Amino acid sequence: MLPTVGSILDLPVLREAAPLLLGGAGALDNPVRWVHVSELLDISGLLSGGELVLTTGLELEKEPGLTASFIRSLEKAAASGLIVELVGDRKRSMEALRGAALAAAMPVIVVERRVRFVQITEIVHRIIVAEQLERVERARDVHEAFTVLSLESAGTGQVVEQAAVMIGAPVVLEDLSHLVLAYSARPLRTTELLEDWERRSRTTPSPPETSRAGPEAWLQTPVGVRGNVWGRLVVPVPLDDDGAAAMVLERAAQTLAINRLAERDRRELSHQAQAGLLNALRQPRGLGEDEAEARAAALGLRRSPFYLPVVFRSGGPAYGPSAGAAGGGIDPLAGQQEERALLEQLARALKAVSGSALTASIRSGSVGMILAIPAKQLEDPTLQRLADALAGSDMRPVPPFGGDRPGRGWAGNPAEATWSIGVGRLRGSLLEAAAGIDEAAHVAETAATLRGDRKPFYRATDVRLRGLLALLRKDPRVQQFAESELEGVLQADARDGGGHLELLGRYLESGGNKAAMARSGYLSRPTLYARLAKLEELLGVDLDDPESRTSLHVALLLHRLRGL
Repeated sequence: MLPTVGSILDLPVLREAAPLLLGGAGALDNPVRWVHVSELLDISGLLSGGELVLTTGLELEKEPGLTASFIRSLEKAAASGLIVELVGDRKRSMEALRGAALAAAMPVIVVERRVRFVQITEIVHRIIVAEQLERVERARDVHEAFTVLSLESAGTGQVVEQAAVMIGAPVVLEDLSHLVLAYSARPLRTTELLEDWERRSRTTPSPPETSRAGPEAWLQTPVGVRGNVWGRLVVPVPLDDDGAAAMVLERAAQTLAINRLAERDRRELSHQAQAGLLNALRQPRGLGEDEAEARAAALGLRRSPFYLPVVFRSGGPAYGPSAGAAGGGIDPLAGQQEERALLEQLARALKAVSGSALTASIRSGSVGMILAIPAKQLEDPTLQRLADALAGSDMRPVPPFGGDRPGRGWAGNPAEATWSIGVGRLRGSLLEAAAGIDEAAHVAETAATLRGDRKPFYRATDVRLRGLLALLRKDPRVQQFAESELEGVLQADARDGGGHLELLGRYLESGGNKAAMARSGYLSRPTLYARLAKLEELLGVDLDDPESRTSLHVALLLHRLRGL
């Protein structure tokens, strides 16, 4: 950091001169950008701000009445402070300086012993240059560290952790829905850092550039490429040097944006052969049906008149909405254990029903399958037997690193890990079935968010509008739409926890029928009407308008899909 007027007064060369502070004691923390020596009474045009001015005050001795205007001109030029050397019998100058310094905002200091201005200048300039060099070196270190993370396509958690280490404070990455994507709590506890996060975040505005904002004065920077902002990095604690922290945050934000653009789907290595073929079938690039069936047969998929794309989506602790909402992100080890356990159990289930399939992890938390179906009428019974095998299995993942302790999640215990099954359309071609994996994955992901009684498996007709919104939920424009539509009630709930969002959901799910809501006993009729009127005021729309209700219902569904 730059030296301050106070720190310069503590230099031995000035302490020996017995400096006397006449005024501006509250501004001793003013940073000093440079030292300027002058005997002129009008030097404001020579200053650019942040200078500590040194003078013998001989001109002030001639015209003491100009002392106040001289000090005002220095303040107008944003000088950091003034040091006047008064050696000998200089009572007139001292009295004038004492009087003018009473109204001064900047520090006005007098030394009555001779001091070498050139020595002060050399020492302070050496400190300033050293500080500038240190900043350059720090910027180089930050640049090199995040460049390596970019080249290695480091994970989001690694980038956030590196930023926290360099800043020496907690760092949080959140998306536009105020969900925590990654964090490093050091040196705080996680519970202390993330306590009531969404409410606190919603009351903190997002400025377009790096700055502090909100009731807790969070230091933050937007994350995204140009106008396509999809999140923000936050340091929610006070710091000694905001400038250095801002540099790290901005470089981390750039790395996150670059890595997001370069991010590729990850594949489960333990099933590399089937995963490789399944990928080739989904993107055939000249691969014909005969060659596809031959390669699949070599991996155990029997030729069949029909093929069915199926995707199993985890809703367990490693990938579930709760993990993302809490900010911890996925647990890679637990996720791999769950997927490995599912793949092994599916292989056993297929063997038990004399079925065959290509099965592989298609991305984190999702296992894809192309299932051979001998006849159309066997489609549902086969799916039911697979679902039953998952629901009734005692399926524990292999313990990590060869240990004998079970991992976090295992699919046989619904409290630990559950799987939603999405089913595509039955096809007569293996390549067509492989192309339907994306549809099945979309159905499985959306099914994981559905409320109420669970089905053994889901098709596109079961997810409908919610399915479309699940496809679009990560688009920053869609997130911005949902936030904009619901801003009034979300802000109100963040402030007072009044249950406005819950009321809006009940109203929309009732089709806007106020009388039916009142008859249900949820609230008394006068209270219900008053609270609905408050909702209209918060949202700024007419709830009787069908288009408004439709728009709000879509936004509410998007809000509920945030953690998927």
